[in-house]
Amino acid sequence: MHLLYLDLFSGISGDMFLGAMLDLGLSEEKLKTELGKLGLEEYRLEITRRQKSSIEGVKLTVHLLDPPAADRHSHSHEHSHSHEHGHSHEHGHSHEHGHSHEHGHSHEHGHSHEHGHSHEHGRNFSAIRDLIQSSTLSDWVQQNAIETFARVARAEGKVHGMPPEDVHFHEVGAVDSIVDIVGACIALELLGKPQVRAASVVEGRGWVNCAHGRFPVPTMATLSILGERGIAITQCDEPHELVTPTGAALLAQFAESFGPMQQLVARRIGYGLGTRDHQTRPNVLRAVLGETSTESLPWQSDQVVVIETNLDDTSPEILGHTLQQVMEAGALDAFHTAIQMKKDRPGILFTVLCSPNDLNRFTEMILRETSAFGVRAYPVNRSKLRRESDQYQTPHGIIQIKKGYLGNDLIKSTPEFESCRSLAKNTGIPLQDIMKSIQCDSSDSGRPSDST
Repeated sequence: MHLLYLDLFSGISGDMFLGAMLDLGLSEEKLKTELGKLGLEEYRLEITRRQKSSIEGVKLTVHLLDPPAADRHSHSHEHSHSHEHGHSHEHGHSHEHGHSHEHGHSHEHGHSHEHGHSHEHGRNFSAIRDLIQSSTLSDWVQQNAIETFARVARAEGKVHGMPPEDVHFHEVGAVDSIVDIVGACIALELLGKPQVRAASVVEGRGWVNCAHGRFPVPTMATLSILGERGIAITQCDEPHELVTPTGAALLAQFAESFGPMQQLVARRIGYGLGTRDHQTRPNVLRAVLGETSTESLPWQSDQVVVIETNLDDTSPEILGHTLQQVMEAGALDAFHTAIQMKKDRPGILFTVLCSPNDLNRFTEMILRETSAFGVRAYPVNRSKLRRESDQYQTPHGIIQIKKGYLGNDLIKSTPEFESCRSLAKNTGIPLQDIMKSIQCDSSDSGRPSDST
């Protein structure tokens, strides 16, 4: 199995991820060529080989360029340095929370920016989505880049109490964030779309200065992005932000599991360098490209945890409520099964499947929400098809479908029920009619039949 493992002992940001991919062998010229398809002329990339804590790797910097004179808002530049606002390992929470110039806050190196670039504060999630969709990037890159940005948009919407589409994103609209997220998707495609796994997420402590004020680490956006995906986070003693919202969004979008390396054969190792010198660990992201011992098998595999408990005195109402709670909290699956218990009592086996990092969280939830006095937990190996999301045009509108691949063979294509239900609600068409319009054609390897 082609595998990319992200070792997160010092966190992750978008520029560190791209630096690690370049150190793995990603072509600098191909990356720049693909990014050029966005049509952005507001930046230049600086890619250099350096050392951090005696570790050699790649440092990627996005230099923001001044807009043409006609686009400026009659402000003057009293400093003569490149606009490198995109890297939080230098300036705290910068490329994620924008250091939006109109807010006039200070960077760590002592000067403040009180000017505003029109091309920065004019972008919101809709504008970024349109920019990506109007490019000639591949469908896979476009889809994953938009979904990754959507994760950040939803998190920022929660912070501001507004729908994502209505929030004016100084942070998300930053050019360097666009480069980081779209560049990450390009990198994974150019590296052959490996399965992505990651170590447990480690975050620092302290405070960051961002466009909306001073906030503790982890930031609200980072917590929201990881929490939505059900990814656990653990803080360490490093007094700085280690995981930026862009880094969190990339993990939420691509990482299929979190935990230590298991049966990994390393073929290439890359290091993406941050800027700050940390106190307790080297400021680098280590990326390992290799295979697992199951490489010859056509399916994917990972490890999950099964949590279960026997219940004979919990009401059906409480069971239903708890099942809904654990699913909304990010469980991989949850269900209950009728069983025969001691003293000839009928009972229920309550089962939750989750990632190893979530074991303690769901254990506590079960103990609090049910009558259980204890739970059992054990790891299991999981085999699964490689999945991809896609859109499908029905006679009634567009729905989302999931595709299942065994190796390179598409063997299943299934409509997403919630997408179908949403279409039924919006159009007034019976749900069963929409479902019937997407019958699978068994002669076409599980692809939906062309009913249009």
